[in-house]
Amino acid sequence: MNSELVPLPIVIPLFAAALTIIFGRFLIAQRVIALSALSATVGVSVALLIEADEHGVVKMDAGGWAAPLGITYVVDRLSAIMLVTSSLMLLIVLIYAIGQHGVEDHHVGFEPIYLVLAAGVSASFITGDMFNLFVAFEMMLAASYVLLTLGGRADQVRSGMTYVVISLVASALFITALALLYASTGTVNMADLAERIPELSPNVRTGFSLMLILVFGIKAGLFPLFFWLPDSYPTAPGPVTAIFAGLLTKVGVYAII
Repeated sequence: MNSELVPLPIVIPLFAAALTIIFGRFLIAQRVIALSALSATVGVSVALLIEADEHGVVKMDAGGWAAPLGITYVVDRLSAIMLVTSSLMLLIVLIYAIGQHGVEDHHVGFEPIYLVLAAGVSASFITGDMFNLFVAFEMMLAASYVLLTLGGRADQVRSGMTYVVISLVASALFITALALLYASTGTVNMADLAERIPELSPNVRTGFSLMLILVFGIKAGLFPLFFWLPDSYPTAPGPVTAIFAGLLTKVGVYAII
């Protein structure tokens, strides 16, 4: 199995984000780099889907360090399907943003931040442990904070502050849940947790379930935790709203699954 492909949906957008910063004065170069990177990510995602379909779960231990000490990336059919869908959507929305006069051609930081967002989304789908899921969410959310307020209008800043505060509260609850989870089981690796969680008492398991559903429910905008959505969507630029509505909240749903 070609496990070397597994981290590429994260690495390619991050490397491209750095390049687009270097070429910040050249909008055409930024566009070419961003489109090439997301096209390559789509190709790698399709290859991973074929690999997972033919050979089962594809796994890679970063740096050769096995779990639970090392960082594990895992791709199964579901995560591969999500990778293909998200990378294709990110590419299509970027093409739309380039064709639409507005946020993309007025802000030199749009492409770099957009690519960081793409890396965070991909990392959320292929990470094999809970702490790196937290890191992936923070990458994604930090980029979304910037994209939401591009333009600097007063209504954007006000809506952005609501979104930032609610997301930070959810992130604080997330890292608290992970600390308690590690204290209770000695690991945050998802495969290890599948074996150790049943050993905990029913009340402790229920407590962890409620904490994590609250965290991911806020990020997914589930009822009744969607109070940040009405303010955030109308003030964001069109392409950003498309990504928020069609992709970011769905990553929270995936995390619940």
